Amino acid sequence: MDSITLEIYRSLYTSVAEEMGVSLRRAAFSPNIKERRDYSCAVFDRRGRVIAQGDHMPVHLGSMPMSVAAAIAHCPMQPGDVVILNDPYAGGTHLPDVTMVAPIFAEAGSRKPMFYVANRAHHADIGGATPGSMGAATEIYQEGLRIPPMRIVRGGAVEQEIWQLILANVRGREEREGDLAAQLGALRIGEARLLEMIERYGFKEADTYANHLVDYAARLMRAELRALPDGVYAAEDWLDDDGEIDQPIRIAVTITIKGDAAVIDFTGTDKQVRGAINAVEAITVSAVYYVFRCLLVGDVPASAGILAPLTVTAPRGSIVNAQHPSPVAGGNVETAQRIVDVLLKALSQAAPDRIPAASQGTMNNLTIGGWDATREREFAYYETICGGMGARPNADGLSAVHTHMTNSLNTPIEALEYAYPLRVRRYAIRRGSGGEGLHRGGDGTIREIELLTDAQLSLLADRRTGAPYGLQGGAEGKRGTAMLIQRDGKRRKLRGKFSLRAKSGDRIVIETPGGGGFGKK
Repeated sequence: MDSITLEIYRSLYTSVAEEMGVSLRRAAFSPNIKERRDYSCAVFDRRGRVIAQGDHMPVHLGSMPMSVAAAIAHCPMQPGDVVILNDPYAGGTHLPDVTMVAPIFAEAGSRKPMFYVANRAHHADIGGATPGSMGAATEIYQEGLRIPPMRIVRGGAVEQEIWQLILANVRGREEREGDLAAQLGALRIGEARLLEMIERYGFKEADTYANHLVDYAARLMRAELRALPDGVYAAEDWLDDDGEIDQPIRIAVTITIKGDAAVIDFTGTDKQVRGAINAVEAITVSAVYYVFRCLLVGDVPASAGILAPLTVTAPRGSIVNAQHPSPVAGGNVETAQRIVDVLLKALSQAAPDRIPAASQGTMNNLTIGGWDATREREFAYYETICGGMGARPNADGLSAVHTHMTNSLNTPIEALEYAYPLRVRRYAIRRGSGGEGLHRGGDGTIREIELLTDAQLSLLADRRTGAPYGLQGGAEGKRGTAMLIQRDGKRRKLRGKFSLRAKSGDRIVIETPGGGGFGKK
């Protein structure tokens, strides 16, 4: 292996994933993808191992390999094929995240793919009981259209019957169709760039260095584990509730580090619950991938090698490895955040001078949907709302940012008001919401949105009962709140997880949590 050539290939493969992302963003119709950038793209080798990812959504990237594995297992692909899926129990995460996978062949007569490219985008609606497909549910069937791995494109031609079936079961058909088409286009960009690479350097060298990238990431991860003290590090934290039963839900982890390997065991975590915050195994593995990747310093290849020295145990039937037919909409966005909090709390015992206090610990998922009379069409608006970052051992936390498993942007006010019958009345930093300490936690935000039409309003959020923890004597960050201000002036305090019918002129006010403080002041 030549180190300079390795770096060239790392950049080449990463640039393919990044360009796929640019194409997807620019071609998409919905503000959720175009503005918030709620999507991810990656390149996989001929064995289905991830070798490069764009700088996109951590919650997608760590779990996408399971989607690619499911696509390969269920649909042996030929040139020109594209497999689509979103089934959480067959490689997916939650239903709004639609994944597409395409094989890359050298020529029409080739029998085996040389690479695979994949992307995943969060669609603002995928059907189900509530607009936005992120509302209350007690089984997966209420959350929307479930797509097992199947060919959406066969031999270069779109399977129109499947395409129309999907569009007939979602709100905002035109927007959904545009986003799906953008995903297909992004795959073609990835295919073209990989074929150009193979034409220039040859498949043998490209494949060899794909293997080297995986091995190199594994060596770096093993070196990082050796630098940590051997030991057993345990932690626990709680989700507020599941939206159905008002009681906290425990997530526990024990991290055993020995030499250049680590075992991450979630035994002791509560069983899967009735409400929609169950996480499938792919989400738990994704959170582990993200946290341990954050330990590595520098520009490390974001490949399958990072997981090679790690063993993840997630008990079947628990909230971190839920089984069919549990609802899972919030597992991807809320439970994933708490898993990260628990992992970081455990690792803070092994590396107290490197691990930050808890960030806001929620994505504050807000969905609003209904009939837009002005445009004479259905609409479904979805966004996650940023909050406070946890204070670091050597610096304050940042205010009003998306943290950990989300890497999205805020929906610009202009884009939101242009696309939907909504008006943003206030958007501000929630001053003083970060936890006190030697280093202060970042502040959350205040988001106030007025409805210009009657609509269904849903919130899926956490850290309304439990607060983001501080470390090394730092104080907790403030909890989040939600309130409905009705058009007659009445104020109604809301829970962290709800779905209700609101009237034109009503306003929803979301105050997001601050991050925990670090160290005694």
